[in-house]
This record gives sequence, C-alpha cells and structure tokens, in this order.
Amino acid sequence: MAGVIGRQSGSPRAFGSLFDGIRDDMVRVEELLRSQLRSADPYVDQLVKHGFRLGGKRLRPALLLLAGVAVGSIGSAHITLAVVMEMIHTATLIHDDVLDEAALRRHLDTVNARWGNKSGVLLGDFLFSHAFYLAATTDDAYACRLIGRSTNIVCEGEMRQINSRGRLDLPESEYYEIIDAKTAELCACCCRLGAHFAGATAAQEDALERYGRNLGIAFQIVDDLLDLEGDEAVTGKSLGTDLEQLKPTLPLIRLLNQLSPPDRGALQTALTSATAERRAILEPWLARTDGLIYARNEARKFAAMAQQDLEEIPPGPHRDVLHRLAEGVVSRNV
Repeated sequence: MAGVIGRQSGSPRAFGSLFDGIRDDMVRVEELLRSQLRSADPYVDQLVKHGFRLGGKRLRPALLLLAGVAVGSIGSAHITLAVVMEMIHTATLIHDDVLDEAALRRHLDTVNARWGNKSGVLLGDFLFSHAFYLAATTDDAYACRLIGRSTNIVCEGEMRQINSRGRLDLPESEYYEIIDAKTAELCACCCRLGAHFAGATAAQEDALERYGRNLGIAFQIVDDLLDLEGDEAVTGKSLGTDLEQLKPTLPLIRLLNQLSPPDRGALQTALTSATAERRAILEPWLARTDGLIYARNEARKFAAMAQQDLEEIPPGPHRDVLHRLAEGVVSRNV
C-alpha cells in the first residue's frame, strides 16, 4: 500500500511531488525493475543497466499505481505490471533513438550512440521479451492479452509515423491517430490495468482508460512542442530530431495550414532541401503564425478532457493527484 508522503528517487522529477503519495510502491517498482534488468554476461549487463537509467519519468508505472489506489488498493500484481509497462516503454524509447539517430536521452548517451544500432535494437528486443515473460508470472491471461494488444497498437503507430516522414501535407486527423497509437495507448493500458487489478467497476475501468488516453495525447503534443522550442540542457535529450526526420508534428501541420500556397511551397522546399538545422529554418515561420500557441492549447484541451474523465472516480486525494497530473503534463519542460 502507499506509504507516507516524502520525496525519493522513484518520484519522477518532471512532476515534482505529485507521486509522493505512492512513494513506497514506486520504490518497490524501482527495486523489482533493478533486479530484473541484469545479466550474468558483463556486456549484456552493462547494456540493460544503461537501459534502466534511460527510463526517466516513470510516468507509466505511476499511472498504473495511481489508477489502482484511486479505486481500490495496490497488490503485488500492480508492482509487477508497473515494471512490465516501464520495460515496454523503455524498449520503445531505445528503438526510437535508433530510428531517429538520437545521441542523448536523460542526459546520457543513447544506447545506439555508445554501442551502435545493432545493440540498441537487440536491447529493445530483450526488454520487450522480458516484459512479456514477467507479465506471464502474474498467471493472469487478461493482463497478457491487454498488454499484447496495446504493444501491437504501439508498434503499428510507430510504423505509421515512419511512413509519415516527409509527408508535410499530413492531415491533423491522421496525426492524432498516430500519436494515439504510439504514445497514448500505453498510458491508457496502464490506467486500465491499474483499475482492473484494484477491483474497479467496468465504468471506472473505462473512465480511467479514457483518462490515460487523453493524458497521453496531451503528453505527446507537449513533446512535439519541446522538440521545437525546448532546451536540451533542461530536457536531457536530443531535440529537433522530429524536424530533422521530417516528422509532421502538430505545430508544423498548423503552421503549413495557415500559409498561403506560395509560402507553403517555399517552406516545404526549404525544409526538404535542407540537410540540417531545420529547426533554425522554421523559427521565423513559426513566429508569423500561431502554430506553437495552437498546439499548446490543444494539449490543454486534451488535459481538460482527461480531468473530466475522472468524474466517474470516487472523490479523494488520489483522484486529486490524477487531476493535477493532467495540468503537470501540459506545463512540464522536460
């Protein structure tokens, strides 16, 4: 069960003291995660321990635990499944870094930057496979089915994003479909798992799943904003990679939709012909339109929808934390 309030290493720094109420449970998650990410082989052990350090915010495990305590109590399955979801999330980050050729994450070298793409791909695979093994130790087919379905959706979203590279005419609706799959799906899965294993009603499970989905969409929009206007010294990861890979994110889609046909063509030509520093090319164009403001307001809209989803949940301190978390997702700078 949740322990006394107090700051500790398991609390994600991006959200301050919001997770202090589940401090003891987050410590249990960290301990299990650390015990699982090891190998008898020195090289593999070095890789998996580095992967552990790349995890960062621990948002997904916290969502799973908070959803549980909001409707019931935390059991051993919650701790195990929180670790499973963090492993899956970390695997997707490591694979993303390979695809984006990113060099920095959580103020550390990425796996691909230090050990090469092959090791990065294999470490991600190791985390995926170990996560599913660990999920099976709960002896609950529901958890395995739900996690397997969500992971498939995430992978499909990532493949759709790869296919969207260079498609600067991508409709906003398709952008939302992609981020719903690649980012929001895991958040939604965490919330449903946490609620289910705490004995929630069907209506509460559905409400918390919707909460996680809307929160995840808001989170990804803010990530897209940080890629354009964030500070690498603060975020601790490579920025500008979305633009360098010509991924159409919401601020860019909004910008292009506001330009006249000649200006749109000129900007598209400038972006596609450049080999680097696309972020600098884009800055004066963004200053002429409301692309950044529009995206920020959209993130706020989805955060507000997440807060509305909590009306099905009994009032209490843990629901209040989920409510404030939606605000924290929008205001974060890491």
